[in-house]
This record gives sequence, structure tokens and C-alpha cells, in this order.
Amino acid sequence: MADDIYDVVITGVGPAGIQAGIHAARKKTRVLLLGRMENSALYGAHIENYAFVDGVSEGRDMLQVGLSQVRRFGAEVSPEDVLKIATADDNLFSLELESGRTIRSRTLILCMGVAKKKLAVPGEKELAGRGVSYCVDCDANFYRNATVAVVGNRSAAVDGALTLLDYAARVYLVAKEIKVSDELRARLEASDVQVLEGRWVREIHGDNAVTSISLDNGDSLAVDGIFIELGSKGALELATQVGVALDTETFKYINTNKKQETNIAGVYAAGDIAGPPFQMAKAVGEGCVAGMEAANHARRQKRPAPAD
Repeated sequence: MADDIYDVVITGVGPAGIQAGIHAARKKTRVLLLGRMENSALYGAHIENYAFVDGVSEGRDMLQVGLSQVRRFGAEVSPEDVLKIATADDNLFSLELESGRTIRSRTLILCMGVAKKKLAVPGEKELAGRGVSYCVDCDANFYRNATVAVVGNRSAAVDGALTLLDYAARVYLVAKEIKVSDELRARLEASDVQVLEGRWVREIHGDNAVTSISLDNGDSLAVDGIFIELGSKGALELATQVGVALDTETFKYINTNKKQETNIAGVYAAGDIAGPPFQMAKAVGEGCVAGMEAANHARRQKRPAPAD
């Protein structure tokens, strides 16, 4: 149905995503902005090097001002994460959200940043790539019939643990405090994931590969791997689900042209995910371009085909 379809869906509530939302909405397209502003790198920052700030120097205040503008121009804002992206029929994209609902969109703008948070515990750095992973979608297949742990409090950890049930023999979820939607928590509680809430990882053990982890209550778990998922689903993980190309030197960023287009028609990227420098001014500029281009693309898709 048409009311299920958005023209532009933006993942990420930082300076790039907010600016993209403003410009896309001003073009009278149906826009949805997804994410939580506290996940933005700007949220806890103090701003001193942006030319047009007067009286607003804290990142969280600037994000609030931006979100007010987004809503004023008619965009919808929903504080939930995207779990999966796939191509749908009629050149649309299908997005599975943290709440359990699925939406469709004519275009996507990825503005979720790139930083992968580390646990910063002994053994993590030494065993990275040898049982320590930061991407369930990338590495789950290596742990068929194994015992694995996922550590994290938010949607990426919960969704990752649920995904690993299709591969691993046993899955632990270690979380200080699970902070997800009621729907996602219900799916977790109905699953076979062994949840250790109120616990955290203190150390990762192993010589050439992960063999166990120590928890902060003194317990030890024998595991073949640990997935560190500290936040929401990363843009790189989501981008690769629909075939978006990464830079060939570091594989850390999404390749875009001057219109912020990726190699996939209808998918755009802006901000830190499109590469350095990691500055708010750059993110805002790229978000502006991505928002306008995505809205134009969606409007072209909606035009009736010319008569023969």
C-alpha cells in the first residue's frame, strides 16, 4: 500500500542525518528519520569550530534544535534502530526496524557514523580477528555449532544474539542493562539465547584464539568467540546487506560521488561514514546534498511513465 512507502528514509540522527532530513522534507517528500540522537558522536561534544553557532555550544543542544526543524518541515522522526535492509519489489528498499515493523522506501541515506566502540579489556586487541569480532552479520558463519558470547546493551547486541542462534550451538548475551524496544526484548525472552543481564566482560582469554571470557562477578564462560556489539547496527553492516561498495584501501567507509550517491541507485551516504575529515561542517554539507538528491530521485520514481 502507498501509505507504507516513504520517499526518503534516513538512518542516523547526527548532523548529516538531520540536515538531510531538513532538505529532503523541504522538497515535499515523505521523510522518515530513524535513530537516537544520543548515539551521535556530536551528542557529548562541545562545539567551538563551526562558523554559524551563536549561543549554542553543546552538541546535544544543537541536535535538539535540528530535530525541531526536521519536524517543522514535515519529516517523521522515530527513535529506533534499523536491523536489516533488503531490496524489495518495484525498486524499493525494505527495512526491518527494532520495533518489529517493516517499512519500505524509495531511497535511503546512511548517516550512522563509523566508530566501532571497543570493550577496552585485556585480550581484546590481542585476539581481534581470532575469536573477537565486531560484526555478527560478517562473521556468524565461522561459528557453526560453536559456543559464542555477544556483549552489549542495545539493539545490535540483541539482534546479533538472535541471528547467531541460526549458526552457533549455544549463544550467551552479556549485558549490563538491556535497552531495546519491548518488541525486541520479547523476541529475546522467547528465544534460546542465554541472557546474563547485570554482568559485563572483564577479560578475554586465549593464546592463538579465544577460549573463554571472565565476567565482572568472577564467573568464567568457555566460548569459541565473542562478538562486541556496543550500540546500534553499524552503517557498514547495513550497507553491505544491499551491496553498497566500500573504499578499496581501508574498507572502513562508503564510496560516494559528489552527489553523495553510492554504487546502488537510490542509496546515499553522508557524514563520517563517507570518510574523513570527521567534522560537523563536512557532515552538514554532505547531508544537505544527500537530502536534496535523494528527494529528487524519489520524485522521479513517482512520476508516471511516459505514454508510448
